[in-house]
Amino acid sequence: MSRRRQIYEGKAKILYEGPEPGTLIQYFKDDATAFNAQKKGTISGKGVLNNRISEHLFTLLGNIGIPTHFIRRLNMREQLVRQVEIIPIEVVVRNVAAGSLSKRLGIEEGTQLPRTILEYYYKDDALGDPMITEEHIACFGWAGQDELADIVDMAIRTNDFLTGLFAGIGIRLVDFKLEFGRLWEDDYSRVILADEISPDGCRLWDMKTSEKLDKDRFRRDLGGEVEAYQEVARRLGLLPEGADGAVLDLDEARKARKGE
Repeated sequence: MSRRRQIYEGKAKILYEGPEPGTLIQYFKDDATAFNAQKKGTISGKGVLNNRISEHLFTLLGNIGIPTHFIRRLNMREQLVRQVEIIPIEVVVRNVAAGSLSKRLGIEEGTQLPRTILEYYYKDDALGDPMITEEHIACFGWAGQDELADIVDMAIRTNDFLTGLFAGIGIRLVDFKLEFGRLWEDDYSRVILADEISPDGCRLWDMKTSEKLDKDRFRRDLGGEVEAYQEVARRLGLLPEGADGAVLDLDEARKARKGE
């Protein structure tokens, strides 16, 4: 990594210059933060698991026609992605009352919402990522009208797909965060899905027990963070029963056996 030029470092990932123009290498860290980085820690092996889970979900979304920045996974902690101009908006898709929604509106956590809600937050750590409206987005030019329409469409389609996918493996998709970016081609741009989709940015509950299988285990000092992330990976078919994703992923294990 020392030979590569670092482009950006965030709370959970580092971006490096890619091998070809218009590409970046996205490195997944084990660092964990919560409450706008007021709480910090490390979840050993988290980066390996998030890399595999995000690769899997982005690949499936691409297969149903949702454009993403993902190109391919490079190794245990890195993936090659398209370089995009990140739109400074976090989109939170909510299916079930939890977290800040429950606190703001006094709705009991776990209450199924009458309809899916999309919320927007301005990406600015110094301001605490404040909640914003479509009026703010239009007024300050953070996204054009057509771009926002594309964002809403992709968020709804992603939610429909992931809700069914996770339900099929006994997981309730409570809510999740999405980020989008502009992919420039000549003088034109189009909006595509960027960042990652993993237990870091999703609330995932076991459908039978309501056990939390996401970063809320870190936020709320529940413990068992690695085991929860591994359980999500196992149910998605990315880890065999009893395997430890923090040590080796499947491809690396096969290569090791073959002496590659």
